[in-house]
Amino acid sequence: MAVSLTAHSYADSVDQAPRKVALVASLVRYRTVADALVILSHTPKRAAKLIIKAIESAKANAINNHGLDGKTLVISTISVTAGTRLKRFKPASRGRALPFQKKSANILVELTGDEKPKKKEVVKPAKEKESK
Repeated sequence: MAVSLTAHSYADSVDQAPRKVALVASLVRYRTVADALVILSHTPKRAAKLIIKAIESAKANAINNHGLDGKTLVISTISVTAGTRLKRFKPASRGRALPFQKKSANILVELTGDEKPKKKEVVKPAKEKESK
């Protein structure tokens, strides 16, 4: 039986509010990577592109760095947390300045999948040298 392993990616300080990103992330939680990418490609939200990039990065890490099979990958964890907030001011009437915060989000994607089966090495018989 194949061993189940994990790989992850982390998108740090994405310029969108975590509440909006978490709404889209909940659409693909616990789905296969192929299903998640199809769902997100048809989702009309700006956060969908950010999550697609994070999932594709985790998929590339799983295949290239951890040797997992790309067809068996499942999103085991996708979490969105609050990133840093930038404090800004908006000019208002009579010389006032109204404060607001530019919010950012952090996206963590963990994929679980089976290890790619190793190819068996074929042992070639040694050729005997013919003497003339």
